[in-house]
Amino acid sequence: MLDFDLAEMYEVETRALKQAVKRNLDRFPGDFMFQLTKTEWLEVITFCDNLSDSIKFSPVTSYAFTEQGVSMLSSVLKSKKALKVNR
Repeated sequence: MLDFDLAEMYEVETRALKQAVKRNLDRFPGDFMFQLTKTEWLEVITFCDNLSDSIKFSPVTSYAFTEQGVSMLSSVLKSKKALKVNR
């Protein structure tokens, strides 16, 4: 899953999600999360017509999370939704 979808799911801003990940990089090894390359991001934009302009024109490429990464996010985010998921 991509960071902006997970931010919506966990009821946090995408910016806050990315900050939490950067502060806890040791909890997100390569098999939990990776950052899309510019080429990969351009492909996502090309094939996903329903992305908002704020997402399409973001200067930073998105993070993609595996199942384990999605689970780990619930332990590093501070939202009420993340706390419920983590229990």
